[in-house]
Amino acid sequence: MQATQPAFFKQGPKPLTRLLIFSTLSIALMVGDAQLQMLGRVREQVAIVLYPLQWLATTPFAALHSTRDFLTVQTDLIAENRKLNDQLLAAQAKALRMDGLAAENAQLRALDYRRTKAPSQLAEILYSGRDPFSAKLIVDRGDNQGVQAGQIAIDTQGVVGQVVRTQAMTSEIRLITDRNHMVPVMTQRSQVRTVIYGRGAGQLLEVRYLAPNADIKPGDLLVTSGLDGTYPSGLPVAVVVSVERVAGASFPRILCRPAAGIDTHRFLLILDPPPAGPAYPAPAAANASAS
Repeated sequence: MQATQPAFFKQGPKPLTRLLIFSTLSIALMVGDAQLQMLGRVREQVAIVLYPLQWLATTPFAALHSTRDFLTVQTDLIAENRKLNDQLLAAQAKALRMDGLAAENAQLRALDYRRTKAPSQLAEILYSGRDPFSAKLIVDRGDNQGVQAGQIAIDTQGVVGQVVRTQAMTSEIRLITDRNHMVPVMTQRSQVRTVIYGRGAGQLLEVRYLAPNADIKPGDLLVTSGLDGTYPSGLPVAVVVSVERVAGASFPRILCRPAAGIDTHRFLLILDPPPAGPAYPAPAAANASAS
């Protein structure tokens, strides 16, 4: 007895036949699309339908690439910003050094001009004195350079102080602001002679024991009078800041600002001592005058 295949399981055309049918259909569609653009609308509709699926499939990769590019750019920007900041700091430091060198050069040129007018030698300030109760400077000139105690130190603006101690390679200069320092001065305007005293490091100078009716007022320039034989005459010392005349007081209170840059300069000039002349006329000159 031969079994028959149910209708549900009946096979269609043979595989070879199906191959020929679908091959012919495919060729016909390709030729028609190439010649007549038959499937253009179909492709557009299919692309529209598949776009959401394509977007969902590509979005994670696009986000990953965007994140990587963002982090790379941020890293590059941070590195470049740090490099630019370093260059800016270096440029600012260089500008500050250039400003300092320019100021130093201007001071040296001014000191060189002063040196041509009076015999002197240039000295560089090494450090301030260690005693907090005195106002002193240590400079790099000493006995080996011919510096002697008593010589006067000046800057481009006025008197700085006086050499009080020398060693082989250094000297100690007592500033005019020191409490133990005084300078014979006179007012440049009215020629009133007096003495100015130091009051300590960082303090104003003071004129003491001046007559209450003396012709002196704020703004007057005090210069060395030359009466003591140590300070050459005409060197600026201080500028009068205030004059207080109190009724009943024996002397006015007169405060002055140093003319020199006591705490601002790095170089100063040490004036050569004046040539020592005979205290009295020579015997031959005396005899000649007597005859």
